[in-house]
Amino acid sequence: MDLTQKPKEVPTMAALAAKGQTPEILFWVGCAGSYDQRYQRVTRAFVKILSEIGISFAVLGEEESCTGDPARRAGNEFLFQMQALSNIQLLNTYQVKSIVTACPHCFNTLKNEYPELGGNYEVVHHSTFLQRLIDNGRLIIKEGGSFNGKKITFHDSCYLGRANGIYQAPRKLLESLDAELVEMKRCRTTGLCCGAGGGQMFKESEPGNKSINTERTEEAISTGASIIASACPFCMTMLSDGVKEAEKEDEVKVMDITELIAQGKG
Repeated sequence: MDLTQKPKEVPTMAALAAKGQTPEILFWVGCAGSYDQRYQRVTRAFVKILSEIGISFAVLGEEESCTGDPARRAGNEFLFQMQALSNIQLLNTYQVKSIVTACPHCFNTLKNEYPELGGNYEVVHHSTFLQRLIDNGRLIIKEGGSFNGKKITFHDSCYLGRANGIYQAPRKLLESLDAELVEMKRCRTTGLCCGAGGGQMFKESEPGNKSINTERTEEAISTGASIIASACPFCMTMLSDGVKEAEKEDEVKVMDITELIAQGKG
């Protein structure tokens, strides 16, 4: 799949609603997927996959706002509820039933915290969604692709792993690439945070001997993997900074699982 080409125009919920149409899923892009230049590439990769295999989807576009996750983690409950209620009103207006997002923070908030405010939806992380597509034969991964035999280690996002128990889906995706999955010592239920959770992404580091992202990146590099796979925009930023700090950019790449699947797609 050529990721240098721009995807076709992505439909918005407003445009489809004007035609009386309802998509199969709403793709919740998230702040990072919309504005972070590095994670925009992940958004494009996911959109290309959905488009090429004929998934009916739409985005909110300019109507999409932050889920309120950073506000709640930083202790601003009032701002969180303002953002959440505004989003819920919009989602309910479009009668949204199913949401897929590439951000574990958005996933956790939409899935576990919106229901108490009246927002009840089926919310799926993109790793689970992609694995379902492979399982039902809608997404085919070619054998002997560019990742065949390469060592890949996977970093468990806190909100995907310990908070929601999703460990197998991303690993099954990596295994479908015929890659060699090498685990870090701290993984799955004992995985180490990248250092961005709990609102830490948006504040200066506290005093200490070593940054958490440095510690985690050193663990990843020590596996001998040439690719550190992640499934979270925050994790990608923290691990990428760690690789730069270690001066290993030529040897180790940090990639989202969507990018890997897009390149391995048949």
